[in-house]
Amino acid sequence: MVYTLTTVSIYDQFGIRAIINAKGSSTRVSGGFLAPDVTAAMTEAGQYCFDMAELQARASTVIAEVTGAEAGCVTSGAAAGLLLGTAACVAGLDPGKMGRLPDTRGMKNEVIMVRSQRNFYDHAVRATGVKIVEVGLPDRYAGAGVRDAEAWEIAEAITPNTAAIFYVANGNARPPLPEVINVARKAAVPVLVDAAAQLPPVSNLKRFINEGADLVAFSGGKAIGGPQGSGILSGKHDLIMSAILQNLDLDIDWDLWTPPPFFIDKARLKGLPQHGIGRTCKVGKETIIGLLVALRQFAGETDTARQARFRATTNKLHAATGSLRHATVTVQDGTTPRMVLTVQPSAPATAREICLALQTGNPPIQADPSRVDQGQIGFNPTCLRPEDPERIARRLRELLG
Repeated sequence: MVYTLTTVSIYDQFGIRAIINAKGSSTRVSGGFLAPDVTAAMTEAGQYCFDMAELQARASTVIAEVTGAEAGCVTSGAAAGLLLGTAACVAGLDPGKMGRLPDTRGMKNEVIMVRSQRNFYDHAVRATGVKIVEVGLPDRYAGAGVRDAEAWEIAEAITPNTAAIFYVANGNARPPLPEVINVARKAAVPVLVDAAAQLPPVSNLKRFINEGADLVAFSGGKAIGGPQGSGILSGKHDLIMSAILQNLDLDIDWDLWTPPPFFIDKARLKGLPQHGIGRTCKVGKETIIGLLVALRQFAGETDTARQARFRATTNKLHAATGSLRHATVTVQDGTTPRMVLTVQPSAPATAREICLALQTGNPPIQADPSRVDQGQIGFNPTCLRPEDPERIARRLRELLG
């Protein structure tokens, strides 16, 4: 098919409706926008061919510089990083074990996880064939008390079958990561951290490694501003080596295989692994280059400058919305400022119904519905175009007076 260069967007040519994205860089609403430099880099990358092991080796150098880790690789999203990281913890540098996954019989095949941190994304961990061993009772979420899992409970759960401890980072996670690291170090068990959405602040790129994590997975298509289907796995060299070996196309004779030794040391392998469980998580050259350019740009912008950009858009939306007859509108400050609309009982529709009306209108507007049952709708500025605040405000006035 030949694409025609017209004023009609490529999505119009395929009959796909573009949305106004006030939800944020969520995968469900296709992530955010690519900066012109990132798009240009990806286009240029597509005009050349590379040895993918060498390309990932150079990516490792950049990721190590930015994160402070020993090594890193570009993944096809944060979830892919979790799968590859878990596979690395289970198989190590043993090609035979790599080839048998997800059959983990005879291997360390248990991953410890705090019960209150369980979520849909731990399916990526389970996909390697491991069993998740839950610890702790999250009374603070159940409303029965204030306690959650504690470090001693993790220590008690460690057995000779423990391949790793999986930790989901967020502001409410317990126990604190340093306490988990301390327990893991005593037992020589690696810690894999899911930090997919823990950016900004930019300091978090180094925080979890500095606290002692062995592997950290970030999303590349959210705050970093890389391709939507990209991510970063950073950490200890041996684990990254195992992860990338289970990801690359290894259809080549041993004597013809010449990966960069600083990244993949052939001398430490008893043979060339078969295609690994992470082969399904293939990363293209365009994605790798686009992610590296975006990563350097993200790391080079201060949190203050980034926050000011988002606050300006949020303030513009707030001003355009003005006073509504059946709702109050406020701006919540923070790392990413946002506008919150609170629907009053007198409104002609509930917050949930208003959310639905927004996303089924023309153009569709996707807001943050996470608190609609409390009568609130959130509006995230990170993926709004200059013209979007007025368009959102106009629709809110139609719905709420």
